Amino acid sequence: MRPAALPLREVAVSVAAVVLALLVGAVLVIVSNAEVLATWGYFLAYPPDALAASWTAVADAYSALFFGAVGGWRPLTETLVQATPLICAGLGVSLAFRAGLFNIGAQGQLIAGALCAGWVGFAVDLPVVLHLCVAVIAGIAGGALWGGVVGLLKARTGAHEVILTIMLNYVALYLLQWLLTTDALQRPGRNDPISPVVAMAAQFPHWAGTRLHLGFVVALAAAAVVWWLLARSTTGFELRAVGANPDAARTAGMSVDRAYTVAMLVAGALAGLAGAQQVLGTDYPLTDGIAGSIGFDSITVALLGRASPAGTVVAGLVFGALNAGGLQMQLQTQTPLTLTTVLQATIVLFIAAPALVRAVFRIRARGTGTVLAKGWTA
Repeated sequence: MRPAALPLREVAVSVAAVVLALLVGAVLVIVSNAEVLATWGYFLAYPPDALAASWTAVADAYSALFFGAVGGWRPLTETLVQATPLICAGLGVSLAFRAGLFNIGAQGQLIAGALCAGWVGFAVDLPVVLHLCVAVIAGIAGGALWGGVVGLLKARTGAHEVILTIMLNYVALYLLQWLLTTDALQRPGRNDPISPVVAMAAQFPHWAGTRLHLGFVVALAAAAVVWWLLARSTTGFELRAVGANPDAARTAGMSVDRAYTVAMLVAGALAGLAGAQQVLGTDYPLTDGIAGSIGFDSITVALLGRASPAGTVVAGLVFGALNAGGLQMQLQTQTPLTLTTVLQATIVLFIAAPALVRAVFRIRARGTGTVLAKGWTA
């Protein structure tokens, strides 16, 4: 089996987890609709009413979700916009998984990347193209630094990466909030925490009439680079070997400390790229909400994608579709927008319990699965 490939059974488990999540969502659509619930009050007297009303409510909600995500060029481009930072941040989480590390810090790494890219975007004056390139590199460097600190501490002191990354998420957020109140970042004439707008020369080019920008192509290129790194490079082989069994890798002469440091450097760089895409592609000014929940959602994306570059891209598109279609679902059917969040959380639940998914759909397990992180296999 090639290291970056997804076995058919793993794909089946991921798809089954999404299907189960949609079934749970269907139940929530039914119980949150007062008119549908009223028909269930006389179910025993006349079952067709309750069944028809339930089917209509679920079908309308999911139809609005689907067409709001891919029902035309404009919804499709919005799905791609939503998926872009999720793919890059998800790749960072996936890469750390393959080295046996659970990177919970994509949120902080993304904020660090957005902070560096945004500052270069509005504070530095450079020619077109060069300005964008320098800003993106600054974002990648910021994220790499934030992730690299974790890898270095893990390698040198044995500190647990989960604790480190969680704490650094808060450090990054509060650092950004403070900086946005200083003269260095706060927009002149404003009292609220917001930076100047990124210069046009530092913004990603957009497709005409849409929010879709060149950052999506960059995300696909990043996925290809990660695939090559894991599947074709010596460094990638060492990362996977350390992730599978660090003691055996150390016995074989590999540097486990180096692998941890490299893995977190690259993971942080990918999350930093996601931050650059946010501030240079869609948001433009820096605010304390620049990261949203992307860093945390990227953990789900990596899990759904089974820590595979191709799987992470597909999972990012799925979550981008949920985010883009959720608003349309709310507008057309009055279904709460939070249902999409519930769907995402339920997907995590089923991904975290693959034995349950396999039992429901009678999918046979094969081998030990792909190592994602210590104690967590697909």
